[in-house]
Amino acid sequence: MSVAAPLEAAPAVTDREGFAAATGASPGQMADFDRYLQRLAEGNAVMNLVGPATLPVYWSRHAWDSAQLLDLAPDALTWADLGAGAGLPGIVLAILGKEREGFHVKLVDSLAKRCRFLAAVVEELNLPASVHNARAESLSMTVDVVTARAMAPLHKLLGYAEPYLRRGATGLFLKGQDVASEMEEATRYWEFEGDVLPSRSDVRGRIVRVRRLRRGRKG
Repeated sequence: MSVAAPLEAAPAVTDREGFAAATGASPGQMADFDRYLQRLAEGNAVMNLVGPATLPVYWSRHAWDSAQLLDLAPDALTWADLGAGAGLPGIVLAILGKEREGFHVKLVDSLAKRCRFLAAVVEELNLPASVHNARAESLSMTVDVVTARAMAPLHKLLGYAEPYLRRGATGLFLKGQDVASEMEEATRYWEFEGDVLPSRSDVRGRIVRVRRLRRGRKG
């Protein structure tokens, strides 16, 4: 694995206007993002979707952090978001891909109540997405990109993503500042080809991009 150069500098995103400028989201898409923020706040009152302290920084912490993945796979039309939870990054990707023909996000989560939340958002916003209440590794899906955010340590996450990667997907996994130790642990179980990209939303964040994967001697 290698650390790649940063993407071309993007405008700092701290609020709604900055997000719209950075992503080029249409007025209709921005209205969807407003509704999604409202649904997150309402859902958080009855279940643990995101940290309550992160809602005031929704545009940078959640929306922009998720949206940056599109620049890493601009031609990808089909995505699988594993451990989709609150819909990050999957719902964000679906909103931004709403006006693209053939775009679709598969939201995968094993917890039924989170799936009900996701299904309600998908229906309300008429998103190009489907919800799958299942363990990620139990499904057999062919997609262009498999992604996840705050789901599991990398060595476990690669196990969940293996069926998708084996069928040709590229992995784009949002990670934090401990990515180096996670990668070291992952190499004990897996052999994989890829690189590590700096996050554009947080100087401490990283994105692990995986193209090929096979089990190592401990896997």
